[in-house]
Amino acid sequence: MFSTIKGIGLYYPEKVYTNSDLQSDFPTLKVKELTRLTGVNSRHICEKNETSVDMGLKAAEDLFSPSVIDKDEVDYLIFCSAGGDYITPASACVVHEMLGLNKNCGTVDINQGCTGFLHGFNLANGLITSGSASNVLLITSETISKTLHPKDKGNKAIFGDAAAATLISSNDKRKVLSKFIFGTDGSKFDQIIIKHGRERFPIEEYISEDFVDEMGTQRNHSKIYMNGSEVFNFSINKAPELIDKLLENANLQIDDIDMFVFHQSNRILLETLGKKLNIPEEKIVFELENNGNTVSSSIPIALKNSEKKNLLKRGHKILTAGFGVGFSWGGCIFEY
Repeated sequence: MFSTIKGIGLYYPEKVYTNSDLQSDFPTLKVKELTRLTGVNSRHICEKNETSVDMGLKAAEDLFSPSVIDKDEVDYLIFCSAGGDYITPASACVVHEMLGLNKNCGTVDINQGCTGFLHGFNLANGLITSGSASNVLLITSETISKTLHPKDKGNKAIFGDAAAATLISSNDKRKVLSKFIFGTDGSKFDQIIIKHGRERFPIEEYISEDFVDEMGTQRNHSKIYMNGSEVFNFSINKAPELIDKLLENANLQIDDIDMFVFHQSNRILLETLGKKLNIPEEKIVFELENNGNTVSSSIPIALKNSEKKNLLKRGHKILTAGFGVGFSWGGCIFEY
């Protein structure tokens, strides 16, 4: 039994934060130069009372609106997010009830940042190929704007909020062509981190006071910190090794791949990866301009929007890879 992506639904919050807004908030920021590096002109920002669960539900409704499948046929739900309505129960349980899914449907939450979609895809593929499920709903939903310090101009320029609902189903024709490959370098866990708020540093004991870091950025430990240069170097150094292994496992060459869909971190990183790997630029998906970096939702957003633009077609061989929080990395090759 094989698995394939049967459909993708998307949701973007209504509020849009443009680079003009960014310039107004940070008058000394070199926005034009920054835009060239990030590739981002605007990004969507969730409302104060809007949660990752709310957004995930709307993405799922978008998926089901064309009736790609009856909801009763979904037999497993994976919810991937750094957020969620509650510490417990799992947000997947909440989404299950609000979507009205079959009570024989399994549920689980995962949180793995920029590689989250790939971990979810792998779990779905495993459930299907083992015969444990036939239709897996993978929801990736990130309200990362809630974690940004209001004066953190760097991260505000990059990140955006969005959700995607991906239906992964059994299929006898299209399939995953290489085994999923994952890796982790836990020694770098603190290079992308929200330090305060869980058991190690509970908020009631650790007051998250503002301070200015070595880069001159005002922040605190209850908001996200990302060492951009460390993340960039990690991604650039790890990508060739990962992609070579994926191609070797599938017995394919660069030229055999129709499209490369990487996690949409920023434009300069994607361009550098392409040059380092000798990938033709027209084969690399860039889906940052109006979305920004949407963390675990970036790959399904890139897939869906590329399909709308007729860049991706059914049967295309897609190599997808992600790098980020943890530090972690992962990828696979599959037929779209």
